[in-house]
Amino acid sequence: MSGNWPRSVVVVGAGIVGLSTAWFLQERGVRVDVVDRGGVAAGASWGNAGWIAPGLAVPLNEPAVLRYGLRSLLNPAAPLHVPASLDPGLWAFLARFAANSRWSLWTRAARANLPLNDEAVEAYEVLAASGVSAPVVAAPITAAFRTRRQAGTVLAGLRRLRAAGQRVEVAVLDRDRLAEQVPLAGPALTAGVRLDGQRYVDPGAFVHALGQAVMKRGATVYAVEVDDVRTDGRKAVVRSANGTVLSADAVVLATGAWLPRLARQWGVRVPVRAGRGYSFTVPVDHPVPGPIYLPDVRVACTPYRDGLRVAGTMEFRDPDAPQVPARLDAIIASARPLLRGVRWEERTDVWVGPRPVTPDGRPLVGATSAPTVYVAGGHGMWGMAHGPITGRLLAEQITTGKQPAALTEFDPLR
Repeated sequence: MSGNWPRSVVVVGAGIVGLSTAWFLQERGVRVDVVDRGGVAAGASWGNAGWIAPGLAVPLNEPAVLRYGLRSLLNPAAPLHVPASLDPGLWAFLARFAANSRWSLWTRAARANLPLNDEAVEAYEVLAASGVSAPVVAAPITAAFRTRRQAGTVLAGLRRLRAAGQRVEVAVLDRDRLAEQVPLAGPALTAGVRLDGQRYVDPGAFVHALGQAVMKRGATVYAVEVDDVRTDGRKAVVRSANGTVLSADAVVLATGAWLPRLARQWGVRVPVRAGRGYSFTVPVDHPVPGPIYLPDVRVACTPYRDGLRVAGTMEFRDPDAPQVPARLDAIIASARPLLRGVRWEERTDVWVGPRPVTPDGRPLVGATSAPTVYVAGGHGMWGMAHGPITGRLLAEQITTGKQPAALTEFDPLR
């Protein structure tokens, strides 16, 4: 490491992005401490679907999502829900999201994500081979549909992603092949699309294992809430309400949906809002060979500890708001007619987590207006997939002073 680059860093945020950044900084000889108000994997990193799925990493600012959102605006059971509220910040964000929901800007975001997609799996494999003791499972993700026409709509979207440069390996399945691939598929499902070359993890277990690896390498994880970040241009100082004060050569803000609270003062003007997702675990009566995607109802299902983790919905609400039982009921009502052998009434591990969404479909990764303050967040639904490669690229930037080409489109000051 060159003489003027940071030798110590405080990472604020102990989710997959923050801990990956910490781990790859340690690889480069940097002394790291981590701060998170809830400890390791307390935010969106615990209850998500756990997919490392480059073939499905579609930017959210797709025109079809905007049209769907407008149609479902007043439907509290819809997979995409915006509560009727007087939050001017939310409506300003949605206006910017609408302005970015054009094919040209979607294509820009899709192309920007290509370097992250290309190296997402490899970055996980590096961690798994270097002491992060949680499995990364190779398995196809199978999308299942009521009709061939619905499957055709998703295939068209995958072709658009391929045209943007993303490698996509697919196989089209008829009813019989779908039943072989997805034993949980009910009779209503008649067609499928299998995406090969994907991976999945138990996200909570993986992030906790990553946290253990970071601590084993010498980091301390402080379970306190950061109130203030200051810098004099040479040192960064992080303060919490309980009096904890940490000083380092640099600080990384990786606080997910809460990113604006600390990052705004450092010139980060791109808004980040919480797109909250819900999940729960249910026992099943049939094998689950791999993840299942139900695009028509926007529900993701993953093998999870001898059962099935069911995840869905996109709810734009305050990240700290309590669970809304109607959102959970809506997921079950939409998925129940499509799957068989799922014991819905025996669900456990009910969870809601805030995914950090930007209006232009691109995360915020890199330097801010202060030379000692960096940010990493805004990955939307793909934070679990892109967390490790984001950490590797940001660690490179912090320790060399040079922005990797892959991060150009994610400039936090754009």
